[in-house]
Amino acid sequence: MLSNRIGIVLVTALAPAIWGSTYLVTTELLPPGRPLLAGVIRALPAGLALVAVTRRLPRGSWWWRALVLGALNIGAFFALIFVAAYRLPGGVAATLGALQPLLAAVLAAGLLGERLTTRTVITGAAGVAGVSLLVLQANARLDALGIAAGLGSAVVMATGVILSKRWASPAPLLATTGWQLVAGGLLLLPVALFVEGPPPASLTGANLTGYAYLAVVGAGLAYPLWFRGIRALPPTDVTFLGLLSPVVATALGWLVLGQDLTPAQSLGGLVVLASLVVAQIRRRPRAEAAPLPVRDDAVRVSSTR
Repeated sequence: MLSNRIGIVLVTALAPAIWGSTYLVTTELLPPGRPLLAGVIRALPAGLALVAVTRRLPRGSWWWRALVLGALNIGAFFALIFVAAYRLPGGVAATLGALQPLLAAVLAAGLLGERLTTRTVITGAAGVAGVSLLVLQANARLDALGIAAGLGSAVVMATGVILSKRWASPAPLLATTGWQLVAGGLLLLPVALFVEGPPPASLTGANLTGYAYLAVVGAGLAYPLWFRGIRALPPTDVTFLGLLSPVVATALGWLVLGQDLTPAQSLGGLVVLASLVVAQIRRRPRAEAAPLPVRDDAVRVSSTR
């Protein structure tokens, strides 16, 4: 039913909206220069809690599938985003991330047999343009490694969404989510220790509040909503909802931090929201042509042959 689909879309959209607050939490509450540590704390405790609550472990092929999905959706994604964030302005990184719907549409055509439509391509391009207007600065500097990392983060996230759809888990949603968070967190942990060193010796109350928010809300709540949407909706539609993150991040910067919001940014936000709405509109299948009525005399003639 249409109302049921709208409800699922709105609930799924809460996940990228929550992720849009990560920038505010990171800059205002967390210790500087520790994004990988934030990624580990965001993923690992929430994943362990979900596994403990559900009491379900992977079976058979789901041991390696959970590892692959956890690496794509959590571990590799966080690591690449970290490199892109440090080597590129935030606007460039966000614009590269906005390519996810287009990449997901191409992958869905190849791996899931979904049709790549002109409307999807145009809507995806509009989303990229809207995010560019929203967050990209004219004097943004470019870095080859940073661009490669930004593109890589979009590729691994889009691939993770498509494979999550292709590999339908027989386990409950919370269990599958927990497996991926644990796998991604464990893969990210040695990278964080190698790059950033051990955690800070002392953490303030603000630091602990920020980490608790990332773990409980940013992972424990948001990721089950996100993976539920992947189960229930076409994967390309889900990736379009990810464009809400830069919109929410910009809105919070304006509302909470007092950052300026230019007319071009306002236009970009409207373009992004319009592309989200258009992407969620599903075309009704064409009604099959009704069979032509058969005349009684024709039936009588054919029955005598």
